[in-house]
Amino acid sequence: MKILALELSTARGSLAWLDGNLKNAREWPNDRKNSAAFFQNLEAVTRKSPSPEIIIVGLGPGSYAGTRIAISAAIGLQLSSDARLIGLPSICAMECDTREYCMIGDARRKSFFFARVRDRALAEGPTLYSEAEMKKKLDKTESTIPIFCSESLLQFQRVVIRYPSAVVLGRVAQQAGRGFFLPPLEPIYLREPYITMPK
Repeated sequence: MKILALELSTARGSLAWLDGNLKNAREWPNDRKNSAAFFQNLEAVTRKSPSPEIIIVGLGPGSYAGTRIAISAAIGLQLSSDARLIGLPSICAMECDTREYCMIGDARRKSFFFARVRDRALAEGPTLYSEAEMKKKLDKTESTIPIFCSESLLQFQRVVIRYPSAVVLGRVAQQAGRGFFLPPLEPIYLREPYITMPK
């Protein structure tokens, strides 16, 4: 199964090409205001590879701009290759060997998200908490369960910085019987969009 995986939801972008085994993987600092590095890496990988049969995209939560760019690129590639297009929460594809972990992140507006991942699937959340509520939530979380984030959140203890990985996304896409998000794909929104109405 020829799989192309795209992940742009955090400050580290990645993509991977798998054909049974990992054939090509790339990572780079993901500048949310300039996607040139993503397209340069994407061209370098796809130029040397046959058309994918599956394209999987990390859907966040995280950078809306990055996730939208990855989805748009995947749609364009899917149209030219007739590949199957699927999505997975990026937080289910963290670089780690543990079966279960928790993930937190800054959701802006003085709130934070919490999610629990088990066997690369969401077991809980993502749910929004205030800083005080999050500290209580983490205090109640079992000490044996790792807690990851993809940005520095010094106000919370036990948190280790990790990033989602396109390689992990690609390996999950190889697994039979998995549930995936199907088109139309969109970033994972943690709250309803806020729209300013004209006076």
